[in-house]
Amino acid sequence: MPVTDIVLESVEDVAARDALLELCMGEGWRAKASERLREGRLPSEGLAFVAHGPDGRLVGSVRLWDISAGVNCPALLLGPLAVHPWFRAHGLGGALMRAALDAARALGHGAVLLVGDAAYYERFGFSSARTGALWMPGAFDRHRLLALELQTGALEGARGLISPTGRLLARPSLDDLIAVELRQSA
Repeated sequence: MPVTDIVLESVEDVAARDALLELCMGEGWRAKASERLREGRLPSEGLAFVAHGPDGRLVGSVRLWDISAGVNCPALLLGPLAVHPWFRAHGLGGALMRAALDAARALGHGAVLLVGDAAYYERFGFSSARTGALWMPGAFDRHRLLALELQTGALEGARGLISPTGRLLARPSLDDLIAVELRQSA
């Protein structure tokens, strides 16, 4: 099945992206430890990608998030990567990965971490070789914590808690919400 180009995610893609994640990962995807690093944050600038099918529907998504791999070690967290089941046998997941990693490299980022299946992600250069001294907030499978250095030595000495560093998602204040409600009911 042909897919249109992989493009930067737009605001119009967010609801369809969330629906795709529910379809691909089930309702529990928000309970994962990785989500603690993403919640309330925006993806790294210029590093959220989607793919649309021939009919324009969103069929694939990947995002990268700003994190610190321990103390003073900037990195990115990749995920979730999702591809609609009808498009999985066509290389879309790999194309999304390559687009995300190429863009991160071009923007000067040094390293990318993820929690995932080593057998799948090793073809992109990910391994657990640099993650042994790192841990995530909450429960996680240590053997699934993988990293890729985009710049040699970017994770040298990385140790400690992985924590979010990205831009916060703008949230309206309670006063703003009440004011809108009062205007609408007047």
